[in-house]
Amino acid sequence: MVQHIHLGDMAVEVVKKSIKNIHLSVHPPLGRVRIAAPLHIDLDTLRVFAISKLTWIRQQQDKLLSQARESPREYLDRESHDVWGKRYLLKVIEHDAPPQVTLEHSVLVLQVRPGADDAKKQVVLDAWYRDQLKTKTLVLFDKWAPHIGVAVPSLTVRKMKTRWGSCTPATLHVLINLELAKKPPECLEYIVVHELTHLLEPTHNKRFIALMTQFMPKWQFYRDELNRLPVRHEEWGY
Repeated sequence: MVQHIHLGDMAVEVVKKSIKNIHLSVHPPLGRVRIAAPLHIDLDTLRVFAISKLTWIRQQQDKLLSQARESPREYLDRESHDVWGKRYLLKVIEHDAPPQVTLEHSVLVLQVRPGADDAKKQVVLDAWYRDQLKTKTLVLFDKWAPHIGVAVPSLTVRKMKTRWGSCTPATLHVLINLELAKKPPECLEYIVVHELTHLLEPTHNKRFIALMTQFMPKWQFYRDELNRLPVRHEEWGY
């Protein structure tokens, strides 16, 4: 059951779960605040916790509200699309053959069957992005898992609204946000290291920060760079 704590004009969503620690998160696009808490912790205790984190919450909300967003995609010729942090101009070709996507210099060529609508064009392009991202992520798993000291996890690439990645240590499984195929490769590498480190330490505590700094000393730079980049246009719902 979802409950709420009200701190002035701020409503904090509270979800009780069978977990050990309190998890605070701020979600796009407008900075919705959520606390996942162990079943035994009462609302008054969580209110005090939320108050202690108000400065951090406001900082995260300000970042979300100031972050640039892509314009809605129309899949027209010369529309700009990003691939691994570089800008390409779209060229749409209608041809009675299986759809495909190719890169030619500064052009992203999207071949679709005659009469394909925007939804079909998006499906084709998303499938191509997914293949690109899976290939690069699996290479990074093989690079980083031995260095971090964890087994290579299974991988799912998915569109996610609130996270760049997530992992489930119990099942050794990692989720990666499809949008990372549009960002610079070092941003994907940061997310891979972040999620693999969670296999050693599930929370964002001091140990996790120390491990991240050990494995990737510039991780905070990559995190900030990723969070400065435009995010996709979307009608967000909760």
